[in-house]
Amino acid sequence: MSDSAPAFSYCDMATTPFHGEYHNTEYGFPLQDDSLLFERLCLEINQAGLSWLTILKKKDNFRKAYEGFDIDRIAAYAEEDRARLLADAGIIRNRLKVNAAIENARRIQALRVSHGSFRGWLDTHHPLTLDEWKRLFKKTFVFTGGEIVNEFLLSTGYLPGAHRPDCPVYHEIVQLAPPWSRG
Repeated sequence: MSDSAPAFSYCDMATTPFHGEYHNTEYGFPLQDDSLLFERLCLEINQAGLSWLTILKKKDNFRKAYEGFDIDRIAAYAEEDRARLLADAGIIRNRLKVNAAIENARRIQALRVSHGSFRGWLDTHHPLTLDEWKRLFKKTFVFTGGEIVNEFLLSTGYLPGAHRPDCPVYHEIVQLAPPWSRG
């Protein structure tokens, strides 16, 4: 895999307050905590069909609605929790996306048994090509199409290309030794 970024990257969009903050402090930074990894997966799923700016503006609402993305709490959600989420105007009220968060939390619980953590599962499979990651995510999770998987992996440091090499944030991330830099 090459660590060169595409000609147009998120670095080009990072001029607005929402995009700039995310670009400078989160996008491409390696994540250690399973709740943060799960949050990123859920946000990427919720972005499907919408702009990333919409998700960034609602990010705090998502954290509140999904109780800090506590995997065990979400895995235990029942019908009343689904109804609460579908009634919450602060998040994306899409039944498929809400159901995906709950089901994927349950699947991450299973990954903890086999791999110790969500991060452990990711690390066990790294490095894979993007196509291999897509197949693995499709087999393991729900509502994880190719673009969702690509952005999740870019945004969490498992794939290179989140930032151009001439971006100052790129050098900050390299110092953190994201998985893509370890080969």
